[in-house]
Amino acid sequence: MAAAESTPYLEELRRLLRMAEHPSTIGLISSEIRSLEIDQPPPPRLGKEASPAAEEANQEYYENRLNYIATLQNPYPHESSVSKTITEYVNEYEALLMDQQGVHLENITESLAGMAMRQRSSGTGCFFYDLCGNGARVQIYASARNSEMVRSEFLMFHSNVKRGDIVNVTGFPGKTMVGQISIFARSFVVLAPCLHMMPTVNPRGTEWSPGRPRNPETYSLRDQETRYRKRHLDLRTNPDVEHIVIDTRSEITFYIRQFLRNRQFREVDTPILHTIASGATARPFMTHHNELDMQLYMRIAPELYLKQLVVGGIERVFEIGKQFRNEGIDLTHNPEFTTCEFYQAYADYNHMMELTQEMFSGMVKELTGGYKIMYHSNGFDKDPIQIDFTPPFRRIDMIEELNKFANLKINPEDLFSEEANNALKAACNKYGIQCPPPETTARLLDKLVGHFLEEQCVNPSFIINHPEIMSPLAKGHRSRPGLTERFELFVNKHELCDGYTELNNPIVQRQRFANQLKDRQSGDDEAMPLDEGFCRALEYGMPPTGGVGFGIDRLCMLLTDSLNIKEVIPFPTMKPQDQQRAGSS
Repeated sequence: MAAAESTPYLEELRRLLRMAEHPSTIGLISSEIRSLEIDQPPPPRLGKEASPAAEEANQEYYENRLNYIATLQNPYPHESSVSKTITEYVNEYEALLMDQQGVHLENITESLAGMAMRQRSSGTGCFFYDLCGNGARVQIYASARNSEMVRSEFLMFHSNVKRGDIVNVTGFPGKTMVGQISIFARSFVVLAPCLHMMPTVNPRGTEWSPGRPRNPETYSLRDQETRYRKRHLDLRTNPDVEHIVIDTRSEITFYIRQFLRNRQFREVDTPILHTIASGATARPFMTHHNELDMQLYMRIAPELYLKQLVVGGIERVFEIGKQFRNEGIDLTHNPEFTTCEFYQAYADYNHMMELTQEMFSGMVKELTGGYKIMYHSNGFDKDPIQIDFTPPFRRIDMIEELNKFANLKINPEDLFSEEANNALKAACNKYGIQCPPPETTARLLDKLVGHFLEEQCVNPSFIINHPEIMSPLAKGHRSRPGLTERFELFVNKHELCDGYTELNNPIVQRQRFANQLKDRQSGDDEAMPLDEGFCRALEYGMPPTGGVGFGIDRLCMLLTDSLNIKEVIPFPTMKPQDQQRAGSS
């Protein structure tokens, strides 16, 4: 609100202040006058940025708002009728009034509702707001001339409408003289007042879309701690966030479902509470069932239940759901995350690689219009890189390439020996690769692969044919002893997907579980325990099957240019603020 524009309005507010008697009314008008006199103060500083003065101003604002709503008979009406959504309104009247300015359709009445943002005034009797809702916005033109209120009531009312209020507006459609589509308000009702001072929304808006780079420095609310803890505020003030957390994520899961259903896969739900934490190598969350007096685990993967459905005759099956792993939190890991796993009978890992490649390349093309995306892999202060999903994806044979780049002589058939373990420890020491205890052969191999092979995988690349010691649920390779028919898809040097020809021999499966138990006894609490129920299911016969699992959150990160997994999860896991303060004191 420019100072020159607000001068008549200021004079009117000062006149109303002289007439006011109620303390809360005096406080609110005084607060409005102060905000106008200093010519639109900067947005309130929140989170770590907040200064004592800003916190005091926010608290004063909050108390004034509480005092104001205490004077209202019904500050939270029970219902509000709307004739159209904001999106429908804009689409209809932009087309109807194309290439026209200053046109008013006063014989038409519409009702809209949403958040009032970007307040400004012109003269003493006109107020403008941006009405926002569901990713769309339209201008409200509120003038004393069109209002059902008398002038003094109108001015008093609009002096108390604040940025962030949820409002209902009834009026007629039209365009201003500069061609701005608007609703010209006759009736203006506050449905839910915003009690806290809202940051100003960047008036430039955003044109971001999936696959394109973005710039969080343009956000109105930039403090990450505040954004992740107060997602409601983040969504209100940063338009990109709605596109990322809601729209793009929804489009990704919708595409996955349609892709699989079009190929006769059937979606199921399997238990989240497990009696055995199996199906992946990870540390589980534990809980206790009081009635049954038994320990249960939050699932770390749905794999074994899905394969039991294949045993039962469900030949193509998939599940999209939450997994829970009691592990570290970093830029690509959250304890609670979403995966998709799908299994197809009478298929092997070659078929599943082709299916995975078709799914991901097709998804990128569907959402972005092409196969290439831009991603700030090295931080938002550096230029983004291009990642090309054009099929076919590169394939890297794990042991062959590791022997080549690390100058090793790994024999997959000897990896269960102590000599092999010592050789891998020596290789890690030679190249300065850290492997925290326990230094099992599987963990040492994983560290070496991360150092030498994953670094090559910027564009989508399959690392294939893993050793048996790393793959307890994968079927042995048909022509290369000691290896399995397994693949992992890496993009931007990070694992995105894991798949294999499923092990369906119950005798071999029991032996693989037994080998995992040795690692558990060595201190690796992520090694997989024996699941006798699953082995018994295999004894009934599971057809040759291919399976794939991938994380939807990491896929969202790639397509939304997000460097932190918290950006794509509506409510990520955060340490309570009181614990944070105690830890820093």
